[in-house]
Amino acid sequence: MSEDHQNHHQSNNDKNVKAGEDTSLAVLRFLRRKWMDSWHGNPPGKVLFLFGLLTGLIMSIPIIYVIWQSLFAGIDRWRRLLDDRIPQLLLDTFSLTAAVTLCAVLIGVTLSWIVVRTDIPGRKIWQWLLALPLVIPPYVGAMTYIIVFGPSGWVKNAWREVPWLVNMFDEYPINIYSFWGVFFVLTMFTYPYVFLIASASLRKMNRNFEEIARSQGMNTRQIFWKVNLPFLRPAIGAGAILIALYVLSDFGVIAMMRYVTFTAAIYFQRASFDTASASILSLVLMLLTIIILWIEVKTRKKSKYYQTSNTFKEPNVLSLGKWKIPTLIYVCIIFFVSVVLPIIVLVYWSVIGIGRGALDARFFGFAWNSLRISLFASLLCMVLSMPIIYLKSRYPSVISSSIDRLSYAGYALPGVIVALGMIFVFNNHLPALYNTFYMVAIALVIRFLPQAMQAGEASLSLVSPRIDEAARSLGHPPWKVMFKVILPSILPGVLAGGALVFVSSIKELPATLMLRPPGFDTLAVRVYVEANESFYYLAAPAALIIILISIIPLRYLLKKY
Repeated sequence: MSEDHQNHHQSNNDKNVKAGEDTSLAVLRFLRRKWMDSWHGNPPGKVLFLFGLLTGLIMSIPIIYVIWQSLFAGIDRWRRLLDDRIPQLLLDTFSLTAAVTLCAVLIGVTLSWIVVRTDIPGRKIWQWLLALPLVIPPYVGAMTYIIVFGPSGWVKNAWREVPWLVNMFDEYPINIYSFWGVFFVLTMFTYPYVFLIASASLRKMNRNFEEIARSQGMNTRQIFWKVNLPFLRPAIGAGAILIALYVLSDFGVIAMMRYVTFTAAIYFQRASFDTASASILSLVLMLLTIIILWIEVKTRKKSKYYQTSNTFKEPNVLSLGKWKIPTLIYVCIIFFVSVVLPIIVLVYWSVIGIGRGALDARFFGFAWNSLRISLFASLLCMVLSMPIIYLKSRYPSVISSSIDRLSYAGYALPGVIVALGMIFVFNNHLPALYNTFYMVAIALVIRFLPQAMQAGEASLSLVSPRIDEAARSLGHPPWKVMFKVILPSILPGVLAGGALVFVSSIKELPATLMLRPPGFDTLAVRVYVEANESFYYLAAPAALIIILISIIPLRYLLKKY
């Protein structure tokens, strides 16, 4: 090859390399421009972005697992479940969800109206007392009602001692292990979701609108239906969606009272090692959850009501008159069946349990397990929530909004689905952490991170962005501004969110039950196990401790609503 030809060949190579470099630079410039555009020219920095992205990916584990496993479950398994199991589960789950939601909304709205708008005796105290069912986990309530109304319960024993009742009924008439038993228990322990939100809306209702309606000849009943109720619709919708999602995700009540919905079916399929069928049922349950959330969003858009008056007058307190005694009886009945009776049962069996030595080293070991797993989960939630809420607030974009929405995935999904996703990921990709304390803690983070996010976000909204700008002007990167400048300012809100996560983690049952390592039991798990074996003197002390600890966030909730 001649020297000229070699030089020409080298020149072409140099041109190709230069062209390749120019193309790479152009691609990098394009990507950088798109990156800047996505953050509106104000990127958050690599550390903060990667931290938030990693958290979002962790939170999406259950969804990715369910979809992936369902795609490869096989046509035969899909056909068998669609023909046989899924239609019945849909009927049972949907009927229970609809019935509980409707009845809990009716009870919550009537109670909120009574304690906020009427002159019922002790109305201020009732606002606290009627919120107390929130501190009693529904599976604890289920245990107490099994003790009272079950086949070997107090009522059955008393019924045997009354001859005319025995003659009237051939068999004991109450079947607690039925649709109506599950419906009753879930209703009694979920109505406070509507009660709290509706009470807050009623206290903010402007009396001017009622006075205008009354001047046009409307009576109190007409004003309620045409003026008050439209303003209450957003609050009713918010409470109803919380109740419906809880019923869809509940496992403890369903399992204790032997009623099968999707959550119980998923758990039993997993217990029999049929993970493919469990993933198909999980996918259907996820779709049900999405449909309910979609309906709520559509309903909320159509039910926007604004109080446009420039002057605010507190609503009048209406006189009950001759209805005062019947109303007080109604309120007392609800309070008795949802709070007083369960507490009496638990105290009774706790006294028996203490007398039999239930508070031994084994019991305190369960309490210690609950304490450390809940503390660790709440600490993780407080740390992981910061980058997400900071990205959403200070660096709004499609990316930060997507990370924020992914972070709510675990909160909307039942604990059994979260547990299935964790089992799949840790068993296949992180075997060193499989069946460990840390696996349970991460599952609790996926379940309850949004609680920490909501409390922290409320505090961050009160901090001016100019504080961030001042810190950035001194050369601090975004992640350092977040931890060193913003975190001290919103620490009370972050700690409040951590307290909510702590209490929710102590009460969590299905995820802990499925993921706990051998020999690692929590108070919630022991309540479930001992109650199923009818060792109520062992279950009651653990249930009472859970209730006492759960009172911690009640003040926060009552202050919020």
